Amino acid sequence: MTASDGPGAPAAGASASGAAPSGASASGASASGASASGASASGASASGASAPGASASGASARGDDTPRRRGRPPRTEAAGTRDRILEAARAEFSARGYDKTSVRGIAKSAGVDSALVHHYFGTKEQVFEAAVEVAFAPAFAVRDTLVDGPLEEAGERMTRMIIGLWESPVTRAPLLAIVRSAVNNETAAAVFRRLVAGQLLRRIAGRLDVPDAELRAELAAAQLVGIAMVRYVIKVEPLASADAEQIIARVAPVVQGHLTGG
Repeated sequence: MTASDGPGAPAAGASASGAAPSGASASGASASGASASGASASGASASGASAPGASASGASARGDDTPRRRGRPPRTEAAGTRDRILEAARAEFSARGYDKTSVRGIAKSAGVDSALVHHYFGTKEQVFEAAVEVAFAPAFAVRDTLVDGPLEEAGERMTRMIIGLWESPVTRAPLLAIVRSAVNNETAAAVFRRLVAGQLLRRIAGRLDVPDAELRAELAAAQLVGIAMVRYVIKVEPLASADAEQIIARVAPVVQGHLTGG
């Protein structure tokens, strides 16, 4: 019997799976392209289960209505993707701390595949380091002004800069994430020390013409970090609600004493 003897009739020698021989007419059932009304290849049920390559209207195997993007985004979207990952990382570190935060969790929060986090940042430690750099970017940007101004005013400049970072809602959240992680995890603490000591404190110490310059710079920083912990993290009153200018006026002379005092 030929393919023209009847629509859809199997040709002689057709396999049990229903595949049409080479040259069969378009009306025959094709194993790889069966229509929705015909019997599906590979035994799909009449309920509409699709063969491989079916459209996204089918049920997702993962059960996620917003599938994560796999692979690298187009170049025009790269900057936005990187920023979104970094924002998600700061939120994860702030909420969970360094130990309980994972690259997979950061990727899920950012709506991307884990491979993209590794592509842009590398390891979890490197993601954390990038978060520290962003949080301290305002301080790093003005570090030359901080150290190049009059030395007798360095205490006030340093105090005003650090308190200003904590007072700003934009930089306070990432700073909280960094401090909480650094307190509880040595790896996070090492990243914090490396960046802050290397890019800020040593620059300040380099301006001090005294034998113990690094110790003085670190004592000044310890004074300010302690105030930040009590005011913004632990929130002890009345320091937590005191006016920022009042705190600067009281603390700046102490910081100046650490830097240049006898």
